Amino acid sequence: MDDFTSATATLDPVVGVDALVQALAGDGYRVVGPTERDGVISYRELSRGTDMPTGVRTEQRAGSFRLAHDGETRFGWTPAADSWRAWVFPAEEEVLRIRRTDGSFVTTRPALPTQPLALFAARDCEVRALGILDRVLLEGAHPDPRYAARRNDAFIVAVTCTTPSESCWCTGTGGGPQPRADFDIRLTELTEGGHRLLAEAGSERGAALLQRLAAPAATGADLAAAETVVERAVAAIRRPVDAAALTMQLAGKDRDVQWEAVAERCFACGNCTLVCPTCFCVAYDDVTALTDDGGPAVETVRRQQWASCFQLDHSNLGGKPVRASVASRYRQWLTHKLQTWEAQFGTAGCVGCGRCTTWCPAGIDLPAEAALLAATTAPAQGGTQ
Repeated sequence: MDDFTSATATLDPVVGVDALVQALAGDGYRVVGPTERDGVISYRELSRGTDMPTGVRTEQRAGSFRLAHDGETRFGWTPAADSWRAWVFPAEEEVLRIRRTDGSFVTTRPALPTQPLALFAARDCEVRALGILDRVLLEGAHPDPRYAARRNDAFIVAVTCTTPSESCWCTGTGGGPQPRADFDIRLTELTEGGHRLLAEAGSERGAALLQRLAAPAATGADLAAAETVVERAVAAIRRPVDAAALTMQLAGKDRDVQWEAVAERCFACGNCTLVCPTCFCVAYDDVTALTDDGGPAVETVRRQQWASCFQLDHSNLGGKPVRASVASRYRQWLTHKLQTWEAQFGTAGCVGCGRCTTWCPAGIDLPAEAALLAATTAPAQGGTQ
């Protein structure tokens, strides 16, 4: 066992969190974490620990989100629509600029970010989502240099999920309320026997930072209390379907009548793909100014923007969309996440965070729909194309 795995401490929920944020900022990190903004939890840059909410909890279910205030907990909420994807893979960014002057072309690219990120209060579903994005955007034949620059040396402060929402189903996708790997420090909030945070190192640099904070070492009672917190959270998480079995269970269901049934409720708005922490589809556009700059120069900017498989033109081929119906576009989204992603990338494309269920205006529940499809014994005749 690595030496750093024995590095533990107990932190004060206010003073200790502030010290941790300040230490990361002092080490040169751009610290990003949860803030309360416009009635939701939003990830923004932090200057101190008190920028994060206190006594906030969330109530989430299909098509519903509400923020409430109760008590003094620091991490009693579950994530809202924001995810870390936006910080490592922005919704829109410039990738290329071409300037023509007197018949010659000059190409420039934006400078890559150099300040490392510290992502504070990442849940297990979010840590696993970053791993999925890494697999897609870093480990292929053509890694994304902008994503790589943002992920480089990122410091992860993970948090155990103590109060899952009704839309959570991480245990059905191979995860759970407590992050198990790929973090530098893991925090578990304890309230019985005194309000405190159990801090555990997951890397050498995490252990070094905890040592610098000079916080009291965790006791056996603290570790046992954390296990109880995890057990209670696991018991509270629903498990509507086993994602590991869906690769086989969804095979041959491309014409099932359930696709048409869900299409009658789906607005094809793309909310589910916008809030998903693992979606990576993008589109590119080239924009040239309509006015000149008083001379012969002409400049064109190429931008990368998030795209959604619910967009009608996302499947354009030969001048028309391959997936023209809402049913076919929903089928593409669900089966890619829960069935064909495994063949492409070696993992499922869903981490069970429940965002798509919460933020769907029609209250369509992804795992519930998958369970209905998996339960049918044979594909129905007809159905969507």
